[in-house]
Amino acid sequence: VQLVESGGGLVQPGGSLRISCAASGFTFSSYNMGWYRQAPGKQREFVASISGSDGRTSYADSVKGRFAISRDNAKNTVYLQMDSLKPEDTAVYYCAGKNSWGQGTQVTVSS
Repeated sequence: VQLVESGGGLVQPGGSLRISCAASGFTFSSYNMGWYRQAPGKQREFVASISGSDGRTSYADSVKGRFAISRDNAKNTVYLQMDSLKPEDTAVYYCAGKNSWGQGTQVTVSS
């Protein structure tokens, strides 16, 4: 199993960013996928998830209405569209699936 995140970077408050996670080594469409994040000095926390069977989504209250998770099973990729970003969204964002984690991608929200 391999999960590789990309698309992180520096963005101003109120801006948008889309991060991606390319998966390999398992039947991607059969598995739920999720995004988690970890800010400095804090525990890793759930951000969003999407089911493999019907695409049902779930979000942390802190990102509901601002973030959107999606997946492209033909490309074995899961995305996280982040809008109206706030400084408190600054963290390393990790992709998770089939009991595995990616290496993370840094998202920094700052002016």
